[in-house]
Amino acid sequence: MKQKITIGTHMSIAQGLEKTAENVVKMEADTMQIFSRNPRGSNFRTPEEKEIAGFQRIRWEHGFGPILAHAPYTMNLASDTEKVYEFACTVIREDVARMDALGIENLVFHPGSHTGIGAEKGIANIIAGLDQAITGDEKITVLLETMSGKGTEIGDRFEQLAAIRNGVKHPERIGICLDTCHVFAAGYDIVNDLGGVLAEFDRILGLSLLRAVHLNDSCMPFGSHKDRHAAIGEGMIGWEALLNVMRHPALKNLPFYLETPFDDAGHKEEIRRIREALEMPCEK
Repeated sequence: MKQKITIGTHMSIAQGLEKTAENVVKMEADTMQIFSRNPRGSNFRTPEEKEIAGFQRIRWEHGFGPILAHAPYTMNLASDTEKVYEFACTVIREDVARMDALGIENLVFHPGSHTGIGAEKGIANIIAGLDQAITGDEKITVLLETMSGKGTEIGDRFEQLAAIRNGVKHPERIGICLDTCHVFAAGYDIVNDLGGVLAEFDRILGLSLLRAVHLNDSCMPFGSHKDRHAAIGEGMIGWEALLNVMRHPALKNLPFYLETPFDDAGHKEEIRRIREALEMPCEK
């Protein structure tokens, strides 16, 4: 019997965690990604105990794979602006604790943009920000996301992610989330040399650090350093290349999260098409 690949999508939690989990089941997905708080602000809602209990019941009854929380886009741990950096430190500290208390397995964040102070100083700021947020007693793993490298963004090179992880006090609590759109835009050729890219990742970071894959096509061409997601098979990466990512022995046991431009109904159909394609024999 073929192993079922774990697929989820980014979900809105506007109606609460329990309702979100119900919608995941209706979509015939295996897991989900949610924002840890307002993605473009600072607000968050504390769920009531009844809502939490319902959420936990559904996720365990239906065997959800690891759930991924995504930190807000407004958080920039690489910043040297005092107000911006203090906000980022507060957000990551609070969200690590809140998501860990909910039993969410992973929290992913964009490492940040150094905005002119240089990557080395930006990385030092990220390390300090993570150190004040992570005690080492948590169960949650904090994931550094691979980035496209637009502007002064940190994280488009595997070496930068390794520098962050190697610099923190609790590297055992740090993993990696590979975003297919981002690495393609950053100049890693996952279309023609997926094996080579993963070998480079393994050499610099170690494949054991991979905890999640953001499965996205790219509206922008290879090496563009521009982050614009496309529906699976409708972008520059293409259908077959993304299926190859899901089939790869080093990746197929990981959870895959779609961040493509669809509503729940569109994502349900996208998941159905992916599963159907994965069941078909590979072309040699």
